[in-house]
Amino acid sequence: MGDLSPAEPPQFLAREGLPRLAFHFRPGGGPAILFLPGYASDMAGSKAVAIDAWAAETDRAMLRFDYAGCGESEGRFEKGTLASWRDDALAMVDASEGDLVLVGSSMGGWLMLLVALARPDRIRALVGIASAPDFSDWGFDQDEKMRILQEGRIEQPSAYGAPMVTTRAFWQSAESQRLLHAPIAFDGPVRLLHGEADPEVPIWVSQRIAALVRSADVQTILVKDGDHRLSRPQDIALLLRTVESLLESL
Repeated sequence: MGDLSPAEPPQFLAREGLPRLAFHFRPGGGPAILFLPGYASDMAGSKAVAIDAWAAETDRAMLRFDYAGCGESEGRFEKGTLASWRDDALAMVDASEGDLVLVGSSMGGWLMLLVALARPDRIRALVGIASAPDFSDWGFDQDEKMRILQEGRIEQPSAYGAPMVTTRAFWQSAESQRLLHAPIAFDGPVRLLHGEADPEVPIWVSQRIAALVRSADVQTILVKDGDHRLSRPQDIALLLRTVESLLESL
């Protein structure tokens, strides 16, 4: 992979028959940090950029990318599914070298777990931020699920901008990737950050992940007044301290 400054245009990972994936890679000491954005988010978000800036200051390797149909990657958002975005993340893992620490935000926390299960020899540790595995189940009521199946898509208001679109293909794919019903076979350190005032993902989800992950080195860190995004300066500082402490322990 090439060396990219965040101020420069991204490079692209080409894949036969699939959209090219935009990425920024910063070389440095390993294991490298791989950031997995949330639903409809991208690698230019405040948490990803803050970790990248910290990586630059501390000479740590950092990889950020956009799922197909998101950010600067090719493709259409509504063609994406949880499985296809998991495969995008796996493509970035397979195109990189050495061990990785995954940092996943919201849906990225679900993908983080799926990637760790698919590449156990490459993933050393996990940091989840309001991780949202199985949100296709607990995140929709029965009426919304029926509308998704019958109409093929629904739009819901979003506090973060444009309405949130969920397609039938995404929902069905996500339902097939649910994790919170059985042990999660990951043995490395896991840190789970979650705001107690999160209106999107209930804190029991992080607590359930902590209970199911096989590793004995799991910590759930609750922020009493924290919201879903955990992007305030004090939240970013907590995230950076968590990542730094975890890397120093490896």
